[in-house]
Amino acid sequence: MRRNLLKEKLQRGEAVVGPFMNCSYPAFIEIAGLAGFDFAIVDTEHGPLSIETAEDLCRAGQLAGLDPIIRVNANEQPLIQRALDIGSAGVQVPQIETRAQAEAVVHAAKYAPLGMRGISLFTRAGDYTVYGTEGLTDGLNAEQVVIIHIEGVRGLENLDEIVTVPGIDVVFLGPYDLSQSFGIPGQVNDPRVVQGMETAVTKIRAAGKAAGTFAGDAATARRWIDTGVQYISLGVDVGIFANACHNLVSAVKGTTPSRPW
Repeated sequence: MRRNLLKEKLQRGEAVVGPFMNCSYPAFIEIAGLAGFDFAIVDTEHGPLSIETAEDLCRAGQLAGLDPIIRVNANEQPLIQRALDIGSAGVQVPQIETRAQAEAVVHAAKYAPLGMRGISLFTRAGDYTVYGTEGLTDGLNAEQVVIIHIEGVRGLENLDEIVTVPGIDVVFLGPYDLSQSFGIPGQVNDPRVVQGMETAVTKIRAAGKAAGTFAGDAATARRWIDTGVQYISLGVDVGIFANACHNLVSAVKGTTPSRPW
């Protein structure tokens, strides 16, 4: 069973940073680990990645010292179970709005007595039973991280109940979906979004859980860390590469790109 350094850092109160990964090429997540990111979110919600590709990305990231988290595309038991069975450090589930939905995540992610995750230990998570199976379900319950997204006004309204659900490690606030829920799509710096998130961070921390969010740049990441956020998703692999390419071309040519169509 793999030691989950990400969970240990969160339990110590440390801030951790990691990008979203949309690329299937394992070198990208490997480089992220070598560069010092704590984790990466393998995105099967918005990205094109399959579960087979996600498993290989887990291997590459873990070899480079990075803890991979799988973001599934729905709060569904088979998706959550597969995301954990491939040996990831944890699962991240979008669009949670009620306590019942949060309880369903834990029910799917944890083995009994904490939940009812289906048992087959002939998986990467179970080391294919090479080292035996005694204590594995309890160990995986303890090691793998469970993360839920709050991405709408209804989720914020029900947050007091949601944060009391046992078994959730991180409550992730999605600024872009929250802005859309407030009726101002993309305006993540609007006071309504910022104040709603700041209030949520206070509630999450008071409940003994880690707060998370997305930051598109280092300054935004530092601001949220100062607010008490521990789990910072910092950029997206394709966006990081796009910015690097844009800056290189602009520095050499002195021009900015325009659409070719």
